[in-house]
Amino acid sequence: MSTVSSAEPSTEIPYGDSDFVVVANRLPVDRDPDDENHGWRTSPGGLVTAVAPVMKAQEGAWIGWTGVADEDFEPFTIDGMHLTPVTLTSEDVLRYYEGFSNATLWPLYHDVIVPPEYHRTWWDAYVRVNERFAHKIAEVAAESATVWIHDYQLQLVPLMVRRMRPDVAIGFFNHIPFPPYELFAQLPWRDEILRGLLGADLVGFQRPADAANFRRAVRGRLSFSTKGSTVLVPAGEAVSAHVVRAEAFPISIDTPYLEELAKDPDIVERARQIREDVGNPKVVMLGVDRMDYTKGIRHRLKAYGELIAEGRLNVEDVVLIQIATPSRERLEQYKIIRHDVELAVGRINGEQADVGSIPVRYLHHSYPRDEMTAFFLASDVMLVTALRDGMNLVAKEYVACRQKDDGALVLSEFTGAAEQLTGAVMVNPHDIANLKAGILEAIEMDDKTRARRMRQMRRKVTTDTVSLWSKNFLDELNHLKHNPEAVVPDRPVVQKSRTAPPPDAPAAPSGRADRPEEAEWVSEISTSR
Repeated sequence: MSTVSSAEPSTEIPYGDSDFVVVANRLPVDRDPDDENHGWRTSPGGLVTAVAPVMKAQEGAWIGWTGVADEDFEPFTIDGMHLTPVTLTSEDVLRYYEGFSNATLWPLYHDVIVPPEYHRTWWDAYVRVNERFAHKIAEVAAESATVWIHDYQLQLVPLMVRRMRPDVAIGFFNHIPFPPYELFAQLPWRDEILRGLLGADLVGFQRPADAANFRRAVRGRLSFSTKGSTVLVPAGEAVSAHVVRAEAFPISIDTPYLEELAKDPDIVERARQIREDVGNPKVVMLGVDRMDYTKGIRHRLKAYGELIAEGRLNVEDVVLIQIATPSRERLEQYKIIRHDVELAVGRINGEQADVGSIPVRYLHHSYPRDEMTAFFLASDVMLVTALRDGMNLVAKEYVACRQKDDGALVLSEFTGAAEQLTGAVMVNPHDIANLKAGILEAIEMDDKTRARRMRQMRRKVTTDTVSLWSKNFLDELNHLKHNPEAVVPDRPVVQKSRTAPPPDAPAAPSGRADRPEEAEWVSEISTSR
């Protein structure tokens, strides 16, 4: 069997059988509570919808953690997906996942809404777990396979895989924001993170601004040359010179699936029941969020409570349903946000409720997709007031379900969705007065304006689906892997026989390499794979 060299020259890793490998912190499964044998059930999301067809067509594999600590699991297949578990110990969960991933990187990447914590033991665990994932990829991936790595928990994996398996095409997609350079520079291990990401051939972000932040960090910290969306990476330890494209690929949703759910008579009837259960008010507003300090739930409740207290909204006419899915409940900041949200809900309901009229219906648990669709159909106004969000797919899901072109979306300008759903009522959630005005605008909007704006947003989610997102990303990755010389924009292909000009040669004309050695890099890259 053919072998390739790993990062350790003395270690040889045989090729695996999977031509397409998806890598994420979690596998798309959960333990099935109804299965006496402790079996698994799928926990489908947008990513599963996007990549499952490719996995089935190419005999792909999904690598990730099961969510169960301290247990080893053999690979298994469910719903046509081949799943390869990575084991995490309780210490890994504490330090790599809850620690470095969610108490260091998450707050740092979300504009330091709460202060990130920096601990060397957490970083050591992050490196250790990333290495574990990389070794699993090297074992599973077939020769010249496509490897697609996802999200901030695994930012070191691309470089580790490139060192072990230079034959594979490596893509990385960051689902959360990438912070401005001034914030990212706080991270003690900033250079290691950048180098890790630059192991990929293609690094995708939600917004152009995120890609620009990343490229600026690369220039500022590593002094690597960039042109357009391209980064030129010189040869390093066990890695040849290569080019990396870093650009935006805004993720989307499975619009056809949601549209079918929204037409289901049982779900339509459930939506009617929800309105009846909350007293059939004139206006039902909805918030759907993970219980997270980035989601702006406290700001939303403050604005809503003030509107009622000021008499600008009547509790008999309006109700807010706030669904807050439990999240990372062992972390202190998440305990604080839950306490604050529940205190605010209690205060509003205690001060403003009347017999038969409760201003806030607070639901602290998760719901299946069918029930969530019913909530979307039951609601006249959707409130998405995140303080910072990579995309926010809930906003797109609400729009996809409004097939009668009714309903209004109040959307934070600090979400990635704000750049796409321009028919929404845009708000700055930090500005409570502005947020209150946006809520009132959405409630009081006339039917004609409401329909026009919703049609505009529906066109966007209908044409930009999650399947198209994955196809665009993977097509670009395949193109870059097989045509590395084409990565650098506006630059002619340099033949292998060409060499860099001497130091005293005239400057290259417009469109040529910014530095003499860059042309040589492109030549080397185009012939090295």
